[in-house]
Amino acid sequence: MNSNSEIKTLLEKFILNQCTAEETEQVIAYCRNNDLTDDFPTVEEVKNLLDEMPKMDEQKADSIFDTILTTAKEQETVIELQPRKSNYRKYISIAASVLVLLGVGFAYKQGFFTKSTEVPFDFKSSDIVLQMEDGSVQIISENGKVQVHDKKGNIIGNQDGDKLVYENQADSDKLAYNTLKIPFGKKFRLQLSDGTMVHLNSGTTLKYPVKFIAGENRQVYLDGEAFFDVAKDKKHPFIVNADELNIRVLGTHFNVSNYPEDAVTDVVLVEGSVGMYRSNEEFDASKNTILKPGYKGSFNKENASIFTKPVITEIYTSWIDGGLTFRNMTFKNIITKLERRYNVTIINKNEKLANEKFNASFKEESIENVMSYFNDIHGINYTIKNNQILIK
Repeated sequence: MNSNSEIKTLLEKFILNQCTAEETEQVIAYCRNNDLTDDFPTVEEVKNLLDEMPKMDEQKADSIFDTILTTAKEQETVIELQPRKSNYRKYISIAASVLVLLGVGFAYKQGFFTKSTEVPFDFKSSDIVLQMEDGSVQIISENGKVQVHDKKGNIIGNQDGDKLVYENQADSDKLAYNTLKIPFGKKFRLQLSDGTMVHLNSGTTLKYPVKFIAGENRQVYLDGEAFFDVAKDKKHPFIVNADELNIRVLGTHFNVSNYPEDAVTDVVLVEGSVGMYRSNEEFDASKNTILKPGYKGSFNKENASIFTKPVITEIYTSWIDGGLTFRNMTFKNIITKLERRYNVTIINKNEKLANEKFNASFKEESIENVMSYFNDIHGINYTIKNNQILIK
């Protein structure tokens, strides 16, 4: 580091967790050598940087923190107050600089001032992933058996094949969440601690409490598609959050489809009653949309409007048994859903098809049969090689 500006830039990069391994070593050496300059970031500058600071890898944070801590102990034998005023101010400043870096290291180590930057889940992987409250993950094999433990080592759930069941015995007065992530080409079943059964479609993520707390609503968070068979509990409403939409029930059977490519979030009610309302509002039965059995409620993601209509519910729940249904859907969106369902890659070189709309229903068919249908009925030409489909 040959100039004051270079030192300041490097220290700012360190605070923002943007240093390479070599640059991190330079920062540590800088502390050790007490090579202080007037361009050391001020406390206010550090606070401003913390506002945009990403989360550091825990192992890396621990390593840097321990190294700086060791360095600080070494400095204790070096920093002495000298009679001359200039040296006194210099060493006090050095001590302050070490304390600032110690504070940053400690903040990283404890997780303070950090923004959560969760690593995106690869839905094209073959693994069903269970993410625990502390961020650790457990791979779920749909052909195996495994016990799920909390951070204290207590058994909170048991997985057998394609079903994970949570215990209702766990004693807790604080909500702790697990997140289940289902990759493309797979489905899974989840029984929550209250007995609610959830069928999860491919490409779906569900965040839910390990155990529901007395006096609190039973709330879960859905990205993707799921069918809910909610255990009845009049004292504790069950709420599904689907981004900007909340679905509130007491005990019922319904399907929620909330995939990112769709312009609407669809709620199809099979049995019981559900209320639909914006997630930033309080539920009001006199004002909000209340669905009746046999109806579909569609929440427009752009303008937050909700419209309802009667439907054949089996069409929208057939996916549980392997069915596949497209209703007035663009071919572009059909491609996305086929990729998710069969875990394949589809390349469409026929751009005219992208915005054309189709209706089709399939039982448990292979991707080959589905593509054959589009070729026979709509004249769509394609080739299949391994897991890639090319539409000409």
